[in-house]
Amino acid sequence: MRTTIDLPEELLNEAMKATHIRTKTHVIIKALEELIRKSKISELKHFKGKVDLNIDLNLIRGR
Repeated sequence: MRTTIDLPEELLNEAMKATHIRTKTHVIIKALEELIRKSKISELKHFKGKVDLNIDLNLIRGR
């Protein structure tokens, strides 16, 4: 899909240097993937301490 957007050149160049990605398209794709990944991780953090898996680690490890 083609989209025209106005991005700060300095920001895009800094992202390309930081990630060692050579093309603007790939750096934007990587940024979107990371944004989605971080969002999913953030959603999972809401479940911390709320899910009881009832797992006996000693039994699983064969102790």
